[in-house]
Amino acid sequence: MQMDLETLGKNLLVELDGIRLENLPILEQSYRSIELSRNLLSTFKRNILVNNFESINEEIIFFKKIKQIPLVKLIYFSEIHSFEVQFPKVDKTAQLKFVKKKINKLNRFFLYNLDFGQYVNSGATHFDKAYYTRDHMETYRITTSKFYFQDPDFCTPRDMLLGKFKAFVALVNYMDLKQEGIKNGLNGKKIMKNSTEKIDWPFTNTDWVEMLYALCSAGMAKQNGLSIIKISKILQEVFDFTPKEIYKTFQDIKNRKNSRTLFLDQLTASLLSEMDKSEE
Repeated sequence: MQMDLETLGKNLLVELDGIRLENLPILEQSYRSIELSRNLLSTFKRNILVNNFESINEEIIFFKKIKQIPLVKLIYFSEIHSFEVQFPKVDKTAQLKFVKKKINKLNRFFLYNLDFGQYVNSGATHFDKAYYTRDHMETYRITTSKFYFQDPDFCTPRDMLLGKFKAFVALVNYMDLKQEGIKNGLNGKKIMKNSTEKIDWPFTNTDWVEMLYALCSAGMAKQNGLSIIKISKILQEVFDFTPKEIYKTFQDIKNRKNSRTLFLDQLTASLLSEMDKSEE
């Protein structure tokens, strides 16, 4: 059971990444992400109520890790949706003030939950049984004031707090970028670069992913401190192509029975052929 739920969590991340790559307005992206995350939590809940857990350790792993995948995303995108709906449409000063107010609120949360944050960041496990099992609900009261998805049979004393902690860490980065965008006069808009005609990508989605991972594994990502997705977006500024399900496609490439680098092999063969022709 645990493995199946973990797979569902990984599939959610792939779906959310696909939504992000569509470059939708942030409110639409948030709404769709909230819906997917909430649906998966509902699936988790039904499964848990029917099957329960075979051991305390399995229960801890579920509430501490597996459930956190959709829970963190639900909290993160709920906060972003709420923030963006209320965000001032004009007046740079008002916008910066609004962002600063949100950052201060996040800082107060981390300060108030300093001990728990240190427990999480240290990788400690000695309170896990009390924090991430449902038998201790009366001993350790839930401390968070805002409930996104709560049920006595589906929550532990600290699993919601853990979700907020992880989501708020990501929110800090979001607010920093938002603040920087306002200061640079972007106001939530992308930087308009010199218009250049994009090159058509005449190959497949799988070919794109194979090339993308080849570039990253060769050092491009590490050298520039960029993620796989960021590298992909940069390439999209050159090629007229929108990749889909990057992580899932990479797994399919890894599972190939014959050559796992078909596209790179084709490129090598084409280049060698061109070299041979030039030497004739």
